Amino acid sequence: MALAVTSSSTAISGSSFSRSGASSDPKALQICSLRLSDRIHVSTLSQTRYSIKSHSRNNESFLPRASTLVTPEVEEKEEEVEDFEQLAKKLEDASPLEVMDKALQKFGSNIAIAFSGAEDVALIEYARLTGRPFRVFSLDTGRLNPETYRLFDAVEKQYGIRIEYMFPDAVEVQALVRNKGLFSFYEDGHQECCRVRKVRPLRRALKGLKAWITGQRKDQSPGTRSEIPIVQVDPVFEGLDGGVGSLVKWNPLANVEGVDVWNFLRTMDVPVNALHAQGYVSIGCEPCTRPVLPGQHEREGRWWWEDAKAKECGLHKGNIKEKDGDATADLAPVIVKDIFESENVVALSRGGIENLVKLGSRKEPWLVVLYAPWCPFCQAMEASYVELAEKLAVKGVKVAKFRADGDQKEFAKQELQLGSFPTILLFPKSAPRAIKYPSEHRDVDSLMSFVNLLR
Repeated sequence: MALAVTSSSTAISGSSFSRSGASSDPKALQICSLRLSDRIHVSTLSQTRYSIKSHSRNNESFLPRASTLVTPEVEEKEEEVEDFEQLAKKLEDASPLEVMDKALQKFGSNIAIAFSGAEDVALIEYARLTGRPFRVFSLDTGRLNPETYRLFDAVEKQYGIRIEYMFPDAVEVQALVRNKGLFSFYEDGHQECCRVRKVRPLRRALKGLKAWITGQRKDQSPGTRSEIPIVQVDPVFEGLDGGVGSLVKWNPLANVEGVDVWNFLRTMDVPVNALHAQGYVSIGCEPCTRPVLPGQHEREGRWWWEDAKAKECGLHKGNIKEKDGDATADLAPVIVKDIFESENVVALSRGGIENLVKLGSRKEPWLVVLYAPWCPFCQAMEASYVELAEKLAVKGVKVAKFRADGDQKEFAKQELQLGSFPTILLFPKSAPRAIKYPSEHRDVDSLMSFVNLLR
């Protein structure tokens, strides 16, 4: 007969045991009619708790022919899953410092701050103020402004850190540039270039983390970032453990307005990108970033040749608000308040604008804005356009608006020279074709000069 013994501390051979029903040895250890040979130290067994399983060939319940000593099974407790949706609600009114502290406390070295070289340097300052250790990473696309690289260096020296830079795959960049040139994004959109230079390097960076911290704010981009939560399970990227739900995304600045971020940076004397002093607000790669003008939304400085709704690079795709799951749909709320409301601004219907286009000569010149009420760029020029309408009313110039989003967008593109919102057209009295306002300056004086020179 053989007896097998298993435990976390020792394994004992079956040869050490024999049948002992008739034994009279007082030194023998009795275990269910089996004795342990003197060759085995009892002290070893006494240190381990055992249970006995019987293996009997008949129905005898107590006297087994063979027994196995095994360790008791330990039930593993399932790790509690954090409800980040509920946590986001709890932190809705928390300060950025409180959110940052919570994030660093919860994830330790498995979380890092994503730093773009713009005003999100505030995140690094908040991390410093928590007193906790923190990591910072950045995407070096190879096409950043020199001022951005100098900021990286200043931040490393200020905070005594080393930024973990991620670079695009050289083979992919080489293939893109050889096949399509250095500036293909001006012709067919920026998404392909951003995918190669930003999104894929970010994906690699996040695979080594369990959470990341971004500088996203709700007021940053038209219709796309208005519903950013304080914290969420990242809906797009995967983290260290792999699979859906393996990465958590923290947005400490979600509820903070841009002006408050800048007040914080000035107060704390934090190093900032020198481009901000030159009119840049949202800063990305050099070919795709430019200063914004008075009255313009900050995202008008990015990919200015594309529509407002396209001004995302893909890093925060999971936070882009879409309509009916269609990424190309207008990113507008279902119900939106109209703009340019004034007795001096005529609201044109589709038939009205078509008739205006067909007229070879008109009784008076018309100035028409093609707009979408949800577009912050249109909202930003509302006051100046209404004021302009009041001044032109006494000069015999009709001022109008035509809503060109939704079902009217294709028509506006084909017939009205719509490129992006807002587009401003002047229909002179005698010219058959409308003249498109070419400037980004949408203040009253600039628009008035345009009308006076051409009407």
